Amino acid sequence: MEPIPDLASLSLADIARLAEEHKLPPVDRWNPTHCGDSEMRIARDGTWFHQGSPIGRPAMVRLFSTILRREPDGGYVLVTPVEKLDIVVEDAPFVAVEMKAERAGKDAVLAFRLNTGDIVTADAEHPLRFEPRDDGPRPYLRVRNDLDAVVARSVYYDLAQRAIDGADTPPGVWSAGSFFPIEPEA
Repeated sequence: MEPIPDLASLSLADIARLAEEHKLPPVDRWNPTHCGDSEMRIARDGTWFHQGSPIGRPAMVRLFSTILRREPDGGYVLVTPVEKLDIVVEDAPFVAVEMKAERAGKDAVLAFRLNTGDIVTADAEHPLRFEPRDDGPRPYLRVRNDLDAVVARSVYYDLAQRAIDGADTPPGVWSAGSFFPIEPEA
């Protein structure tokens, strides 16, 4: 597998090119028979486990992440052309661990590096959403299909600062021409 890119050193053009080049298996077109449980789990912090032990090889996690799919019933599976296995996902299957922001206001573009090394730009196809929680909004980024990344706390603080610095009501952030409110209008 390709090495994980250093987001800080990439331009927006580099980010767009890498995202376009990243080809994924067509898991949405594969419909094999359900084979059972993978004995795998993705913890809230993004750590992948197999039979209770963390998977220590990042390349293996990256590989498994490419065959992950969300089912219509909300469950998650690892799928190949010949088998489908359940996997437990405690929150979201990915974590947005780093953000690169260029420009401000309506011209802003926000790109995120996931814990798997994937790069996703927040836009109309990959929206940010902020779910209300008792301890404040929890941000998620749509990665692909019905798969999301929870935004790491440190990255959320950067998003919140951008929203505070902006003049939008309700407060929120812009990326690639789309606006993502942090809290719904009262």
